[in-house]
Amino acid sequence: MTTDTAIDSRIQVVLIDDDPHLRQALSQTLDLAGLKILPLSDAQGVQARIERDWPGVIVSDIRMPGIDGLELLNQLHAQDPELPVLLITGHGDVPLAVQAMRAGAYDFLEKPFASDALLDSVRRALALRRLVLDNRSLRLELSDRQQLSTRLVGLSAPMQRLRDQIGALAATKADVLILGETGAGKEVVARALHDLSSRRTGPFVAINAGALAESVVESELFGHEPGAFTGAQKRRIGKFEFANGGTLFLDEIESMSMDVQVKLLRLLQERVVERLGGNQQIKLDIRVIAATKEDLRHAADQGRFRADLYYRLNVAPLRIPPLRERGEDALALFQHFADAASLRHGLPRHELQPGHRAVLLRHSWPGNVRELQNAAERFALGLELELEGAAQQQLPPSSGGLSEQVEAFERALIAAELTRPHGSVRSLAESLGVPRKTLHDKLRKHGLSFTGGGSDDND
Repeated sequence: MTTDTAIDSRIQVVLIDDDPHLRQALSQTLDLAGLKILPLSDAQGVQARIERDWPGVIVSDIRMPGIDGLELLNQLHAQDPELPVLLITGHGDVPLAVQAMRAGAYDFLEKPFASDALLDSVRRALALRRLVLDNRSLRLELSDRQQLSTRLVGLSAPMQRLRDQIGALAATKADVLILGETGAGKEVVARALHDLSSRRTGPFVAINAGALAESVVESELFGHEPGAFTGAQKRRIGKFEFANGGTLFLDEIESMSMDVQVKLLRLLQERVVERLGGNQQIKLDIRVIAATKEDLRHAADQGRFRADLYYRLNVAPLRIPPLRERGEDALALFQHFADAASLRHGLPRHELQPGHRAVLLRHSWPGNVRELQNAAERFALGLELELEGAAQQQLPPSSGGLSEQVEAFERALIAAELTRPHGSVRSLAESLGVPRKTLHDKLRKHGLSFTGGGSDDND
């Protein structure tokens, strides 16, 4: 029998019996009942052809030359203990069948048996198999959601939408274009797409096109043969070929030269790669995830990026929202990274206080999650919370009663707003949502001053 291909998932019953007459009779019974069957004369290679989540059942004789029914049962259950295996026994094999039931066989039928008995057992086994696979799928889906929530922290609507999009795209074969600012987490999203896909056991190869010198980018991506250029003394496998069976993540795709873009377009269309200096076309089974911080449509309009490559990549775009659009996600992310850093350095956990929260919420995070992670690391180490582009101030201590913490929060909120451009006290008061007189009182109370000037400073 052929052993190099998986058994079709449409097959519902694999019937194994070395007696050709019995095999034919049982095949007719199952076929007339509308079941899709695969009759085999022996069990050689069956285990290798059945994937773990194959949706069918096995019906096998116990006594067969080569691999017998008990050995097949053990092989199959080593791979999937929940796969139903029905055993056919002769009268003298009943004690052996009882042993098989204890070993995990779903059922056994003693010869001679009625056709209805076989059909009833097979149908019950198929129903059980569907239930098992549905439960597995549900557990996997829940696990994937938990994994995404752990990797992509945040409860904001943009992040929930992003997680939903990743979950929908991960199971497909579509190439993906990730759009996001520097530090937004493009590689995190790419890895999530890979790890939640059917390619999760294959390689994940990440390469930053912007970090490669123009002279080596083609060799790095496509590989080369000996003598392809000066210094090419031996064959090199490129990143595309190395990622075969898995996922290639190509960051900063906008930095590729036009020549490389042409080759990438061909690869995406034909799924073949040709090493530099070679003539052999190598078939590839890869998923390409590209990422950019630029507007590729605008770059194409300016002639800096191929329009045909842009449209080929833009089939399944994923936009990562910048941190400034994610509201209080910044607080959850900051505490997440700070806790991880404290654990890593063996330091006590520091809790965010109202003053800290005010500063974090007011910051625009030009460096996105990467900037926030660095700030959280410093916070965990007990250093002052300094944010790029924000006025530096001494934050309140992380202790005190409720009234002290409320005052600290209020002072930090006003101080953070004072770092923004305001032409008048009226503008500052409107931004904070308080009357001007109240603002004057609070400025005096907290020892703060407004230096923006403006004609409406006096009532």
